[in-house]
Amino acid sequence: MDSTVLPDTLRPQRLQPGIGLGSGQTGTLRSSLRPGVTVPIPPLLPSPASLCSSSGPPPPPPPLQLHSLYGGAGLGAGLGAGLGPGAGGHWSPGNPAVLKEAVEAVVRSFAKHTQGYGRVNVVEALQEFWQMKLTRGADLRNGALVVYEMVPSNSPPYVCYVSLPGGSCFGSFQFCPTKAEARRSAAKIALMNSVFNEHPSRRITDDFIEKSVSEALASFNGNREEADNPNTGIGAFRFMLESNKGKSMLEFQELMTVFQLLHWNGSLKAMRERQCSRQEVLAHYSHRALDDDMRTQMAADWVNREQSVASTIAQELAATERELEDARLAGRELRFYKEKKDILMLAVGQLSAANTATLPSH
Repeated sequence: MDSTVLPDTLRPQRLQPGIGLGSGQTGTLRSSLRPGVTVPIPPLLPSPASLCSSSGPPPPPPPLQLHSLYGGAGLGAGLGAGLGPGAGGHWSPGNPAVLKEAVEAVVRSFAKHTQGYGRVNVVEALQEFWQMKLTRGADLRNGALVVYEMVPSNSPPYVCYVSLPGGSCFGSFQFCPTKAEARRSAAKIALMNSVFNEHPSRRITDDFIEKSVSEALASFNGNREEADNPNTGIGAFRFMLESNKGKSMLEFQELMTVFQLLHWNGSLKAMRERQCSRQEVLAHYSHRALDDDMRTQMAADWVNREQSVASTIAQELAATERELEDARLAGRELRFYKEKKDILMLAVGQLSAANTATLPSH
């Protein structure tokens, strides 16, 4: 069904990722989801399948990681102190010592150019950074508050996550003997990424779009007509980039997290089976924030899978926790992994509540 002939009254229902209470042809996607089927997690880097196949959204950009920000970006005066091309070119996410050195260098540079020399309180600095962005006109719909979340534990190592106002998430990347140190570690990596994200090289521009599309065409032997056709994978990729022109890579990654979750959850496949066009799906979810309603619907999908195939949630949760741990220790942006874990834990709660409600009374 083409989006031009789809009644507007049907679109909100058809584009829901989870179960609805409707029935018949106007029901939500629950009727199209197959319980017990786990869709492969989409790669964070473009692949031939994700770019050229007719299924799923365009691939997300490379995640905002230190090794994609580090070195060769110009960085600008002040921000690159101690971060020369040699360091950047040899940095590996698997090297904790170099990661720590890189983060400390950026924190010192930030302190020098904002507060003068001396020890910097990174927790305060991170909050002040985002408050400064808000006062300078940044579009922060939920304000400038930086939110910390400690992982419950009675003994070290302690782990802390920090969510930035736009939704990006980072975590403590070192062995932290105290909760305060875990909070500082999370703030450091978040501050580093926040600072790097301000560099002009991290903006989506016409030049960036043309280069990205050309590289995609060259990698997968595509032709220019594909790039101009939104019904192809490369065309959809271009559509997403052009729709986000002027935004930073961090902002774009926040948007793509929604599509990553929809893919992981099987919702995109369900929408395709209901004949939603790729253009329609992209246009709808490009303007929808990840909210509690979407999380609840995705969790209900996993409850259905669990009821069909036992231990489905436990297996997916174990894999997700390993991914989250690896990404956290590598200093990567974590929202996709963190949201997956939260959705699965929500599913566990829904399943437990459903089982309790069906227990016989005595």
